[in-house]
Amino acid sequence: MAEPERRQGRTRNAERTRKVILDAAEVVFAEHGFDGARIDAIAHVSDYNKSLIGQYFGDKLGLYTEVIRRADRELTELSMRTLAPFLEDETIASDAHRFRIFLETLIGAMFDYLRDHPRLTRIIVWEQAEGWQNYAKFISQSDREDVERLRILLHRAELLRSDIDPIIQLTLAEQMCWSYLTSIHLYQMLLPGEDLSSAAALAHAREYITDFVVHGMMVDPEEAES
Repeated sequence: MAEPERRQGRTRNAERTRKVILDAAEVVFAEHGFDGARIDAIAHVSDYNKSLIGQYFGDKLGLYTEVIRRADRELTELSMRTLAPFLEDETIASDAHRFRIFLETLIGAMFDYLRDHPRLTRIIVWEQAEGWQNYAKFISQSDREDVERLRILLHRAELLRSDIDPIIQLTLAEQMCWSYLTSIHLYQMLLPGEDLSSAAALAHAREYITDFVVHGMMVDPEEAES
């Protein structure tokens, strides 16, 4: 085999190994939180030894940061793909109909991603309970260019009801999504016999949360005209 082919093979194997370890770490962090997770457990789930995990990710915090970074990157890429047509047209900030679609699309994408990644929602709940102390280290190392770009666009909007920073408003919307998704078992206890977890029920919840948030963020048409 030629040397370039060997290098490509090693790269693919390394990428696969990283993915397997990250997937295993996500399982363990979702189950136990950062403080309760053990590298031994991650090694057992991944079927790789602790030494190899250390070579790839350093310590437990390094591994945890990579799990969060992967999810953040995937969600950001999804959001940017979904919102690209809107972000390229700055006139949306003054068009009520298109701005509403913009917000509905963004919040719907958040809900869909979190619905499809239940382990991440559990990690978020653990992180909140632990005071966001580990997430703060991740944020300090992150490139927030896309967030700032979205923030600038929203600041230009004349259609937002509140002067609270729009990134806080969107973060609250995201919190509503993962709070609902992680509380379905609670709702089921309060409302036994109700259908709350089927695809249809989740689609209904998605629509409700999106409408609730968008209505709360945007001024009414009469207010906008005045």
